[in-house]
Amino acid sequence: MKVRSVKLREAHKSSSNGRPSLCSILWDHQALNFVTASSSDPTIAIHDPLLLSSPPKLLRHHRDGVTALALSPNSTCLASGSVDHSVKLYKFPGGEFETNITRFTLPIRVLAFNKSGTMLAAAGDDEGIKLINTVDGSIARVLKGHKGPVTGLGFDPKSEYLASIDSTGTVIFWEIQSGDALHTLKGIASDSGLDLSARNVLSWSPDGETLAAPGLRNDVVMYDRDTAEKLFSLRGDHTQPVCYLSWSPNGKYMATSSLDKQVLIWDVERRMDIDRQKFDDRICCLAWKPIGNALAIIDVMGKYGMWESVVPSSMKSPTEDVPNLQSRNGFLLFTEEDQELSTESGSLSDIGEDRLVESEPPSRKRLRKQSILERDLDEDGSNELISPPKVESHKKAHHKNKGNTDFVSEGQTNKAIFNGAKMQEAFQPGATPAQPGKRRFLCYNMLGTITSIEHDGYSHIEIDFHDTSRGPRVPSMNDHFGFTMASLNEKGSVLANPCKGEKNMSTLIYRPFSSWANNSEWSMRFEGEEVKVVALGASWVAAITSLNFLRIFSEGGLQKHVLSLDGPVVTASGFKDELAVVTHASHCLPSNDQMLEFRVFNISNGVQPLRGHLPLTPGSYLVWFGFSEEGQLSSYDSKGVLRVFTSQYGGSWLPLFSASKEKKSDENYWVVGLNASKLFCVVCKNPDLFPQVMPKPVLSLLNLSFPLASSDLGAEALENEFMLNNMHLLQIQKQIEEMSRSCLDIASLDDEIFNTEAAQDRCILRLIASCCNGDKLVRATELVKLLSLEKSVRGAIKLVTVLKLPNLAERFNSILEERMQNESKGTMQTNFPNSNGNASFKNDIALSKTSTSTERSVPSVTDLTLSSPKLSAPLFTKKAKTQVTTEKPELNHTAMVNDVGKVKRIEEVKNAGKLNNEGEAKKAGEMQQLQSHPPNNPFSKPLNNQEKKTGEIDKVQVQPHRPSNPFLKSSVK
Repeated sequence: MKVRSVKLREAHKSSSNGRPSLCSILWDHQALNFVTASSSDPTIAIHDPLLLSSPPKLLRHHRDGVTALALSPNSTCLASGSVDHSVKLYKFPGGEFETNITRFTLPIRVLAFNKSGTMLAAAGDDEGIKLINTVDGSIARVLKGHKGPVTGLGFDPKSEYLASIDSTGTVIFWEIQSGDALHTLKGIASDSGLDLSARNVLSWSPDGETLAAPGLRNDVVMYDRDTAEKLFSLRGDHTQPVCYLSWSPNGKYMATSSLDKQVLIWDVERRMDIDRQKFDDRICCLAWKPIGNALAIIDVMGKYGMWESVVPSSMKSPTEDVPNLQSRNGFLLFTEEDQELSTESGSLSDIGEDRLVESEPPSRKRLRKQSILERDLDEDGSNELISPPKVESHKKAHHKNKGNTDFVSEGQTNKAIFNGAKMQEAFQPGATPAQPGKRRFLCYNMLGTITSIEHDGYSHIEIDFHDTSRGPRVPSMNDHFGFTMASLNEKGSVLANPCKGEKNMSTLIYRPFSSWANNSEWSMRFEGEEVKVVALGASWVAAITSLNFLRIFSEGGLQKHVLSLDGPVVTASGFKDELAVVTHASHCLPSNDQMLEFRVFNISNGVQPLRGHLPLTPGSYLVWFGFSEEGQLSSYDSKGVLRVFTSQYGGSWLPLFSASKEKKSDENYWVVGLNASKLFCVVCKNPDLFPQVMPKPVLSLLNLSFPLASSDLGAEALENEFMLNNMHLLQIQKQIEEMSRSCLDIASLDDEIFNTEAAQDRCILRLIASCCNGDKLVRATELVKLLSLEKSVRGAIKLVTVLKLPNLAERFNSILEERMQNESKGTMQTNFPNSNGNASFKNDIALSKTSTSTERSVPSVTDLTLSSPKLSAPLFTKKAKTQVTTEKPELNHTAMVNDVGKVKRIEEVKNAGKLNNEGEAKKAGEMQQLQSHPPNNPFSKPLNNQEKKTGEIDKVQVQPHRPSNPFLKSSVK
């Protein structure tokens, strides 16, 4: 036989001590990529077979060597197991990290997906096999029976059995429907001992009728799927035990590797080897190319290669006549009903279907199966694993029923197709997944935490506040219900648990922190429905259930409202009187984008002020939802984009943070909350997506910023500050309007809005300086119109004068004159809008800004004339208060303020006239005319106690057309 050599190239570094490592290699279902890993390397490599010379895509999420790989049948999900005890899921072929789906206490050795990809089997040195629902990450079952580390797993293609083998050579056939061990074959393979680079493996034939496993005579033994009887063996020139085997796609050939460093190619039907190669190091993993006549190999030193033309051209191709389990080739391998059930997402029926005994009439079989399907169709659509009814064990009688042909209704077929895209499961904001033996967060918000840890069959729950002086000390409690979700505010906490079986109903408990009455704690139990999300508000408790019911309770436990929502709930959050709920608006798009809708309810008023679609980054899902400290609705998706709702443009979401621009490559952000300028989060090191309870997580504060385009001025920081100030001003003005409508005192907002407008003017002046230095004069003219304070406009005039831009100074003067004229005419509209771009300024605002006795100094021109946009902010410092000496205490206070303002206004006009001599007389005349009929000042305070009544009369008589001017600060005493 002609000797050929396969060129190997390095994919992973071998261990530092030169010892062999367990390496893995596998193809995707279309042979567009292949994946490699090594137990001595924590990285996973995704290779392009057409560009082997180019570097592969590396996934660095494990902390230790990768010992197991598995790809879902449609090659959209990659699973990896490691010596670091974790099992992780990634999107494929992009490699985006999805989740830590489970953890073991010892290293992982093997992973396997079922035919539909809805279940992942994982095992290792723990000896227990976990069956994990990939839809929601729940553990459906743990199979225990092995006495040594499990090294090989395989779901049969018909989704009925799982076969496993351990390092001692024991093989177990599991019936997944019941979790029973049907057959146990002890000592059929050699004991691999302590050599972790060698392992016992097994593999089902593509038609699902035969299980192949290494034998004790350096051979491969074939076993029957139903009886576990030995059928035949492949014995040839292997001189040492077989350490890996792989079926060709059509099941006609098999490739085996041995400890003797040989790889043999077998014709299974003829039971003879047809080709072989010997290598310098032991080949520890093989993978047939799904399209084409080739075999991918990798050795214990991390070197891989492609064995082309494995099967001679004179023989049948290894990819020809691949078994189709849905077809009827001679006899039916897999009934249509079984196939439809296997596609149901998240149901154990996809891995174990009922087959009744031969004596049962076919018509009765169809009726019974249809009733099972109808029961599944009547469920609420959740993707949780549900065990079907236990039926007789699958023995040899299965072969007698293969000819039975059943039919599936159109509705059942549609359901199987409809469940292809995964809709996001409900989650509680601030909660972390359960981890065996570790404490988890049921709630983590800006106020405090609720944690739980399982102990001796029940859980121990503790409530802690970040600021111990702010909240009361809450005693811990024993949880016998299994609470998984909670919410916390200043008044109390609410906890709820999902259903666990038919008898364990979903329960909700509310615990107030203080009450005047004894026994103020109350609970609710739900029959036939399951609590999905809970929320707390000022005087209410809310729970959303699996029946899409929104249930609202009072603090005392009164059931006040039950509302029906439009779709399955995703999450919810409460703030004072407002409850925000996110639901699915429809099924996922073909691109797998989630279609979500949000609704905001005002519980005290019984209204729904907001409703709309919730925007998400394409390809992402919602990971946090809640309110800021100021009450702004906010969301955070899995792509790291934070959005805040604003009333601008009829209600829009502003992207205020992007993790891709902020975080390092090895960091993830777990959001806790936010305020007007900062995002509060816990920074988690990759691959962790959420923090551990112990040690106590450290909150990090990140600045909010818009994802702005690169400016031609290089002043993105200033532009971002400008937009954030706009948003803040809009919020304050909205508060003022709401308080004015409610006849509330708005004096508490005076300082805040004045400081914000002053800060915005400083930012605008720095932007004007940048525009002047960058020769963007039109933009500078636009900016000067956005200045709020008249002093700031005069500062801008001085700035451009110093920069020797006379034309621009003249334009700025014209803008100032236009403003003064509008003030003198008492018009309602002005050309000096505030910083949010709203052009509606009332006459009293403009006049009060010029006549207020608490003045800010003109910004320093020398600070603004630098060529760099990094300019020091102009200072709006307070001048010394004007000392007014009065000889007549009975003098009207308003007149005094007006006189002082007139003097100051005339002096300001004189100063402005120095910049523009031609308009000096005209401006002075206008100012005098303006001050001759000043409006009453509603904010003036009387000079002494004798004038209090006079001031109160003035305040009653003056009826402003808008909320009171928040900028006027009287300094005359």
